[in-house]
Amino acid sequence: MPDHLRHAILGAGGVGGLIGACIAHSGAPITLVVRRESLAAYPRQIRLESPFGNFSADVSTAAEVPPVDVLWITVKATQLEPALAALTNPNSVKAIVPLLNGIDHLALLRSKYAAEHVIAATIAVESERIAPGHIVHRSPFARLNVSSAGRTLLEGTLDDLQKIGFECRFIDHEPTLMWSKLVFLAAFALTTTAADKTTGKILADPTWRQLGLSCIREASAVAVAEGAKLDADAVIASVVKMPGNMRSSMQKDVEQNRTPELDAIAGPILRGAQRHGIEVPTTKKLVAEVERRAGLVSSLLA
Repeated sequence: MPDHLRHAILGAGGVGGLIGACIAHSGAPITLVVRRESLAAYPRQIRLESPFGNFSADVSTAAEVPPVDVLWITVKATQLEPALAALTNPNSVKAIVPLLNGIDHLALLRSKYAAEHVIAATIAVESERIAPGHIVHRSPFARLNVSSAGRTLLEGTLDDLQKIGFECRFIDHEPTLMWSKLVFLAAFALTTTAADKTTGKILADPTWRQLGLSCIREASAVAVAEGAKLDADAVIASVVKMPGNMRSSMQKDVEQNRTPELDAIAGPILRGAQRHGIEVPTTKKLVAEVERRAGLVSSLLA
């Protein structure tokens, strides 16, 4: 195996830009896959402002995914299918690591590409692209969890990311890996967006705090029914320790009149609850309020 794998990022936004900048900073070759109309003007350096340090790193750019060892897919769930048009030769990619919110994207990717090449992974972070090639990492942490199926290929890359400041783990059980993030994310995204408040203001308000904790318990019940091994109390303990100034990407999407990832984040909980006969009234209430604030015509609750 070479000293550094070849990487590509499909979706050079907040998360993809953070991953790309840190991998490039570690010395590995990386290509940012961007829209063809943006290619000529896109910067050939990526700039990161982060609690891990401020730096710039050289990157390549392309309109299609080149031959690489690892393709990181970091687009919004709402943009996944059109973005995959850039993957014109799937056989030139050894592994696909999607870092999308939700769960359903794994089945979609495995239906299109060799299932064993799609490695489940999640990331917990607040990071934002404020201009092409300029990323601001706002949270004091970046937690990357990857299925143990990817250990042989990705261990060196995760070691490099840990040296920069990431918290990285390999997780043996895929349902636990994926649902552990979703249970946390659903409460964070739905409450901050429905209330249009930061995490600190949510936790300081008894009504919104209770809604958030209830959402965690509902999502946890669905997760366990779906085969995940997790404890709602442990998730709650981590949530109440979150930095008080954090805002969710869903909240920012609604604020900027973009389509929120409501189906990706709340959909698996609502559909799982229906399959298993689990009542999730708080989750439904929060979804309805997000839909109202976002001005969505069709309802996930229909």
